[in-house]
This record gives sequence, C-alpha cells and structure tokens, in this order.
Amino acid sequence: MQSDDPLGRRDFLRAAGAGAVTVTLAGCAGDDGDDETPTEGGDEQMETDEAATTAEGDDGGDDTAGDQTLVYARGDHPENYDPQQTTSGEVAKVTNQIFDTLIQFAAGSGGELEAGLATDYSLEGTTATLTLREDVTFHSGEPFTAEDFEATFRRFTDPEYDYYLGDANRSGYGPFTLGNWIESVDASQDGELTIELSQRYAPFLRNLAMFAAAVLSKAQIESFDASPDAQVGLGTEPIGTGPFAFDQLDNPNDRIRLTANESFWGPGPNVGSVVFKTISENSTRVQDVINGASHVTDNLDSDGFQRADSSDTATLLRKNGINVGYMAMNMERMEPFRDRRVRRAVSLAVNTEAIVNQIYQGFATQASQPLPPDVLGHNDGLDPYPTDKDEARSLLEEAGYGDGFEFELATFSNPRGYNPSPVQTANQVRSDLQDIGLSVEINQFSDFGPYLDYTDQGRHDACFLGWYTDNADPDNFLYVLLDPQVPLDDVPDGQDWISFDTDGYNTLNVSAWANTEYMELVREAQSTYDTNERDTMYQEANKLAHDEAPWVFVDYAETLRAINEAVVEDTYTVSSVGGPYLNTVELQ
Repeated sequence: MQSDDPLGRRDFLRAAGAGAVTVTLAGCAGDDGDDETPTEGGDEQMETDEAATTAEGDDGGDDTAGDQTLVYARGDHPENYDPQQTTSGEVAKVTNQIFDTLIQFAAGSGGELEAGLATDYSLEGTTATLTLREDVTFHSGEPFTAEDFEATFRRFTDPEYDYYLGDANRSGYGPFTLGNWIESVDASQDGELTIELSQRYAPFLRNLAMFAAAVLSKAQIESFDASPDAQVGLGTEPIGTGPFAFDQLDNPNDRIRLTANESFWGPGPNVGSVVFKTISENSTRVQDVINGASHVTDNLDSDGFQRADSSDTATLLRKNGINVGYMAMNMERMEPFRDRRVRRAVSLAVNTEAIVNQIYQGFATQASQPLPPDVLGHNDGLDPYPTDKDEARSLLEEAGYGDGFEFELATFSNPRGYNPSPVQTANQVRSDLQDIGLSVEINQFSDFGPYLDYTDQGRHDACFLGWYTDNADPDNFLYVLLDPQVPLDDVPDGQDWISFDTDGYNTLNVSAWANTEYMELVREAQSTYDTNERDTMYQEANKLAHDEAPWVFVDYAETLRAINEAVVEDTYTVSSVGGPYLNTVELQ
C-alpha cells in the first residue's frame, strides 16, 4: 500500500465526548533539513476524554484502562476512511482498528495468517471455503453474517449491484484484491462462505487479509442511496466489527477519535479510546512522543530515530520492513525513457548509496529489484546499480541523448517510511542527473492525496513512490506495481510500454511499463501453487525488472516506531504486515 488519497473534503464531526481537554503539541527540537512545512492543526481542538492527559505526562491517577486515551501521532490526515476508496497506508492505520477481515495477519509476524472473522478457511483449486465466527456484531449492533461479505465484495467490484461504489470512486485495490479473481460468492449457508475463483490464484487467502478486503456492514451499505456519489459518504462514518468504533473526525484540526468496542470478539481493547493526530514535521512528531504528548509515532527519519533511541522517556522499536522505495520513469509521457539505455543511465547516475547512507542514515538498504528481501522470489544474485556516471554518459550518447534532455520529477513533501526526506532525496537526484547532462525540475506537492491523483493519471514525467506489502506475497509487488493488467494482445508489437488510457489499465503501474515477457512470468506465477516453482519464476521476473530498469530502485526501509514510556512493555507489537495492532496496547 502507499503511505493518502482522501476523496473530497467532508468536515463531518460526530457527537462529542464528555469533558474537553487540549491535546497539546510539543515544540520543535531540531530540523531534519528537508524543508517540510509542519501541519499541526488550528486553535480549536478535538474533544477527548479527560484521561487524555495521561498522554501529556500525567500519571493517570486512579483512571482505569477504560478511561485512558492512546494517542498515535502520524504525518498525514486523510479525510475519508472507507477501505474501498483508498490505497493509503495512513487510512489503513485507522480502518484496521475499525474493521475486521475474514482472515488476518498475526501481529509481529512476517505475514503468517490466522483466523479473523472466519475461524476456518481453505483453498483447493479454484474454491475457497470459510467457516464464519459466531456472535460477532457490528458497532451498529447488526449481527455479522456471510451476506455482509457478499455485499462488501459486490460494492467493490460489481457494476450490476445497486450499491456499487463506482469506477471513479473505488480504489485500484478492487480489481487486484477481489474483482479479477472471484467468479461468485455463495452466502446462502448459515455461517459459511463459498467463494469460486475464475482461475487458480495462489495469493487469494492472503488477499482476504488485506486492509482493502475489510468486511463492511450490508445494512450500512444499503442505508445510503443507491448511487456511487452517495456511497462515498460511508468513509466519513465507517461502521465495522473491529476493536475500536469510529467517534469523531475533526478535519480542521487533523485528528480522528475512536472509542473502545466493548463487544469486540478478540483480545482487548485495553484503552477507552484512540486519537490519531497529525504532525507532519518529523522532528516535532518524535519530540511529541519523547515529551509524552503522544504514545506512538512512525515514519521516522534518521534524526528522529536517533533521538528516540537515546531518549530516557521513549523507546525505538525496529523490525525488518517489507517495502520498497523507488523513482518511476513514465514511458508514455517521456520518449527518452522508452529506451532501456536511457533508463539504465539514470539508474547508474543516481547515487542511491548516498541517499541510503547519508540521507536515511542507517535504517534502509539499497534496493536492487522491485521485491524486498525476506519475500519469496527475491533474487539474491542481483546487486544495486553502482554509481557510474561515465558509463551513464556513454549510454546516453549511444541512445542519441548525449546533449541531454529535461524532465519533471514529481515528489511528495510529507515523510514516508520508505522515503522520510523526499525533498532532500529529490535534490540529490537532481544534482546527480545534472552531472550527466540531464535537467530536472522538481514538482513538489504539499498534500499526498492530490499527489496520488496526479501520478494515477500519468501526468508526471518521473515520480517518487513506494509500497508497503499488503499480504507478504511477491504478487503484491510484481503484479500490482509493474504489470499493466491488460491483455497481452493490447501491448503494441515491438513496444514495452502502454498508454494510461488503455481500457482496464492498472494506474499503480506509474512507469507505464508493459514488458510482455515479464507479464507472462508474473501471471503464470500467480496461478501456480507449487512454492518452489513460484520462487523460480519470481526470481526471473525480478532480474528482468532490474535489467530493464523502469524504476530507479532506491531502498528497502526498516519498520521503525517510537514508543513513549507510558506504553506497557511488550503490549505494542511492531509488524511489517497489517496493523498497527492497537487493541493489545496497555498504558501505565
């Protein structure tokens, strides 16, 4: 998943809590040097429980766990929390607290599956069978049934359904998570689901555990008018079965508040409420945790993780991440990028070693291919592109671009785990490419939502993006990000790129790359159930991507979290897949 694409501004504020208290922000204690502008909300503050003072250094007095408020600081504030309308990791942090999936990832694992709303599940051939958990209710009080999943699936993928979300509103997850694979859903048996696939598809059970496969309430879906525009409204008042229920969405102050679901079927929750607040500037956000005004934060830069690690009041938690950061070259818009020699020249010129070691300073490693380590199919025989500007100039000359050319590099501003200092990184790329005669104009976006709209529409010449795994399967990188997901015959002969306007085009493929040999490999691999065979095919696909260089492969980043001392030790689990798992968190 990408880490915010809000769909429209809806200043929806639900009923306020009891006593009001100001959740303050700590002062900035140093600059991370990336020229990012903090977004810290306005003068008005969200109403929260009085127990939120425990997030500001108070010892909590006689407060019980049910009175305590867990405060999670993050870098962005989306305004829509419908898991079917987004590709954003910032949205998923919240929706993973509100909604459940049929199958889920075990906390702290590298993608191990466990029971969710389904207690038993299997995939044989093209048939998935699931036994549903009994006595689960939505936050509205409606009982959870098989029909809720059927309505969820149809809202996301079925234009014949009266309550279909609509092509323009649904995210790109609709097709590749469920729509491309499910032939039918049988919800006729009480407590059972039978899902028939259109083909063998190895990652399917893992797809059911992804945040985009969250189970919605059929009653809520059908409470809206039967039109795509009406369905958009679900994102500002989401109802799920998860450990926390939606309470307040305070867009003017960039906050959202959830309250404990006392009827949750799983462990916890152990606090009465959760507040997500936004502090876009890295150093201010980590200082907020050190000071005790927040309990947890993520997307740390090098300065932030060092300060958290050396603090007496905070702890740095770190785990190998399953993600990739990259710079994509758009072959549709930029004719020079259609030549592999030019793409390789750019990869040889960009000093990714300097980016990783000097800008990210030790919590990331250089990338060599689309698939990160620790995932089936990662090709250990591939090395990152070395920095060789003489060879880069030679390749440009050979391709007919010895005099150079100009292009735009689009970048976001707010930090991401795979790119915590995007403006500084863009400046490094511009400097490196100037050395080989290329002129780069940096196009900086202040908000991530419009940025994703821009790249989804293919309006960029080149752009920075990254991806956190949704399901720890190689398909989630290699098919989702670099297969255009159109029929092979739609790719013109002798061409390894395709137009964004092609019917059914996968807009997550922001390079417009369409290499048919690669497409055949990843499509055969996803329909193969033999693990060794899949491993071999994915290694070949990674080598093709490395050699063809549709991206500059930048980094694989660790998953980092700063935790305040008020969090009881070992109750917050860092996970590279799914989460954050806030239902188990306890406060002192």
